[in-house]
Amino acid sequence: MRLTGRDWRREVKSFLREEDGVGVIEIVLILVVLIGLVIIFKEQINDLLESIFKQINSKSKEVY
Repeated sequence: MRLTGRDWRREVKSFLREEDGVGVIEIVLILVVLIGLVIIFKEQINDLLESIFKQINSKSKEVY
């Protein structure tokens, strides 16, 4: 089922109004924790991504 823009907004609003679903405060707290983890481990994440992309580039050169 594909939702149009209006349907999508209505679904999000109804989801946020549900009391038995995940509350807005919980979502905000999860986002804060995730952002904090990204800030703390920023250098390690950058090193990992650089390593991955270097491997991708070297392997792609082998293909061409």
